[in-house]
Amino acid sequence: MQLFDSTYNLKSLLLFYFYKKIAVMTSYFKSLILLCLLFCVFSCKSQIIISDVQEKNAPIINDTAFVNLKEYSQDFVYDMKYATNDNFLKAKVYDCAECFLRLKTVKALLEANMKFMKNGYKIKIFDCYRPLDIQKKMWKIVSNPKYVANPAKGSIHNRGGAVDITLVDSKGKELPMGTAFDFFGIEASHNYPNVSAKVKQNRLLLKTIMTSSGFNSFDSEWWHYNLKSGLNDKVSNVKWDCK
Repeated sequence: MQLFDSTYNLKSLLLFYFYKKIAVMTSYFKSLILLCLLFCVFSCKSQIIISDVQEKNAPIINDTAFVNLKEYSQDFVYDMKYATNDNFLKAKVYDCAECFLRLKTVKALLEANMKFMKNGYKIKIFDCYRPLDIQKKMWKIVSNPKYVANPAKGSIHNRGGAVDITLVDSKGKELPMGTAFDFFGIEASHNYPNVSAKVKQNRLLLKTIMTSSGFNSFDSEWWHYNLKSGLNDKVSNVKWDCK
């Protein structure tokens, strides 16, 4: 009988020790899980705070600041004519082929290009912002206001609010527009009647979407568009670095 009691007491002690061990481990795991949860909460919260701080500290660019179009979109095609000899001047007047514009012009151009892309086309760019020194260089080569704006007054190109453009299809082929870029005959006019129906359609598409995106057309040059809100900006001689 005594042996049975001793065995019974030993079993009781073992069971007590076993359950106590489980209770301690459960408490440990609960604490560990709670600690992990707290870490996640504070980590996520700190990330949100850091993100908010970064957003608040992000540089604010004024709409009239000059920016590089390539930094805002890769959906444009470029053929910067005045950075080559393939232009009516027969001279290279830009040191490198970059398209800088005022930020508000870039925003309007992005809007227009999105509309063209929905129709299967993209904007191809011939010229953008033109520093006043470049205008003076062009005027020295061709001193004729029919072809080059007099730098004494400056052009909308010198204000960062003008673009010379055409359209290309999904294969990068230019849409027929009736004349080449910088063709200074009456055939380049939007209102010239003796062009094919396809050319009329292409010019109308270009004009419709550009004017709906905040630009004005230039009657004698189907390729030239001015940002409406950029007409009163100052003539600039800001230059960019060629890399």
